[in-house]
Amino acid sequence: MPKGKGPQGKRITLKVAKNAVRVAFNGRRRLDLSKMGIATFPKCILELADVEELDLSRNMLRKIPNIIEKFQNLMWLDLHSNQLDELPAAIGTLKNLTYLNLCNNKLTTKGLPEELTLLRNLRTLNLGLNCLETIPTTLGTLRELIELGLFDNSLTLIPKSVKKLPKLERLNVKRNPLPEFAKEDEPIDTVKRIESLYLVEKKDLCNSCLEVCQGERDVLHKLEDVTPGPSNTPSFPSLTTPNSTAMDNQEEWRIK
Repeated sequence: MPKGKGPQGKRITLKVAKNAVRVAFNGRRRLDLSKMGIATFPKCILELADVEELDLSRNMLRKIPNIIEKFQNLMWLDLHSNQLDELPAAIGTLKNLTYLNLCNNKLTTKGLPEELTLLRNLRTLNLGLNCLETIPTTLGTLRELIELGLFDNSLTLIPKSVKKLPKLERLNVKRNPLPEFAKEDEPIDTVKRIESLYLVEKKDLCNSCLEVCQGERDVLHKLEDVTPGPSNTPSFPSLTTPNSTAMDNQEEWRIK
């Protein structure tokens, strides 16, 4: 890239990187370089390639180089909210990965290498908020997947091989132009509607009609006397308001 063009980003030194190493709750060492304004993958972090977790989320990265293969101990890789339009083939060498977050980038279908299917231990894969028009059927080989995020893309079909993954528990495909969600089912109206209403005096009713009306009136009075019981609808009072962190950072999570 010519000098002076494109995002320059912040330069990360080895000292800065070493100070960014933390021990996660699970005991793994995490190199946290999120929200650092990084535009180019910092080669100095190859000195810390033995970490188990790497967080490069919320930066300005346009490319992940093949040297990512040096991080053979990685079990957790977070690249969400960057500007990636493709992944390197070397991503498939990270055989220990169980978590891969690629949400909110510019990934296209062509940008997903076949080697992605080599991540046979992957349990969580987030591809939401990208530019995907199709999903490779080969993703059906990731048989350990439990969570798969495909929301906010341009998908019109989810391969059967993906839908039938044996351990898949959560599949998020919201806000895609999928035919099965194109037209919501019309709600079933369980209330009997009155087409016509005629008002007559009691004296004008025959005995059988009068008995029917009195029976209906008695049923209505009984319903009025019933005290409403507690609602069976689940209540989530703690989830009605977004947390402050989400409100403060939600613009950073989406590329406009």
